Amino acid sequence: MVLKKILLVALLPIVLTGCAVPGSQLSVSDKHIVNENGVKTSDNLSDLVSVYPLTAQSIAKFQPVLPKAEANPMLGLALAKYEYKVGPGDVLNVTVWNHPELTIPAGSYRSSAESGNSVHSDGSIFYPFIGKVFVQGKTVREIRQEITHRLAKYIEKPQVDVRVAAFRSQKVYVTGAIDKPSQQPITNIPLTLLDAINNAGGLSKDADWRHVTITHDGKEEAVSLYALMQRGDLMQNHLLRAGDIVHVPRNDSQKVFVMGDVKDPKLLKIDRAGMSLTEALSSVGGINELSADATGVFVIRSTKGKSKGIADIYQLNIKDAAALVIGTEFELKPYDIVYVTAAPIARWNRVISLLLPTINGYNSVP
Repeated sequence: MVLKKILLVALLPIVLTGCAVPGSQLSVSDKHIVNENGVKTSDNLSDLVSVYPLTAQSIAKFQPVLPKAEANPMLGLALAKYEYKVGPGDVLNVTVWNHPELTIPAGSYRSSAESGNSVHSDGSIFYPFIGKVFVQGKTVREIRQEITHRLAKYIEKPQVDVRVAAFRSQKVYVTGAIDKPSQQPITNIPLTLLDAINNAGGLSKDADWRHVTITHDGKEEAVSLYALMQRGDLMQNHLLRAGDIVHVPRNDSQKVFVMGDVKDPKLLKIDRAGMSLTEALSSVGGINELSADATGVFVIRSTKGKSKGIADIYQLNIKDAAALVIGTEFELKPYDIVYVTAAPIARWNRVISLLLPTINGYNSVP
């Protein structure tokens, strides 16, 4: 019996060589490892996955280019030249000085919008003496000039003033993850993207402010409210035009997965300010100090859209805890997988824990 037990123990290492170690792990032995100089470190590594060690010297290469504060002279010029153009549904107030019979008084019970001249669906208004006046697509200055010119046949040197009493013809639409999704009128005061967001009550808690879209005439343009509001990049601000749709998506896709030998594996949402690798590890309670391999903290990032490979892997060695500072400089992207491997001794203990019931059962056989 003793001999049989000795043989069993001797055969265990041979058996284990053909068995898979329980639990997942990440090996870099068969992958294309890229050193700090971008040179391949082995000739027989897989071309599907590249591994980039994160060091104090290499981290700068992986940091995203942050937007910077920048003026927007084109927007300033557009605002300076802006003039509202009248459309069907608007209401105009036309005043001819010293001729009260041509000016409809608002009175104490009627607003200027109620007593004004409505622009009909054909883009015209009716005015005494001169009849139909086409105003669609014209500014109040152009309308004033035309009415003045036509009234001059009946009144000597008429003094005419034209104002828009109600702006009803043109709107923009603000939708998505904002406090008050709404339609907002285009008025004689130019409306910018930032104005529209503020008028809608600002962003909601779950808004993705980095991927906002403006759709005009079926063409979609991406803008970043993060760059505009957080970094001062005024190039992201736009003058809105009639029919524009501003959409702020939810941050449902802004998520990363933290897995492996950490205290609380979970899915994390990237907030508006972004998330670093160290922040992600902190959010799950850190690595398991007794079983995790501190040299094996990995970020697995899909290379979808690239011509070669399936993933890039970034490796951080935090055996020296000071290396966590490097992790604060590494910005995570949506759908990144943060994976912490188990130490070899921990994997061995898993194997033993699976074998113990069998060994104990064998010992109990008479």
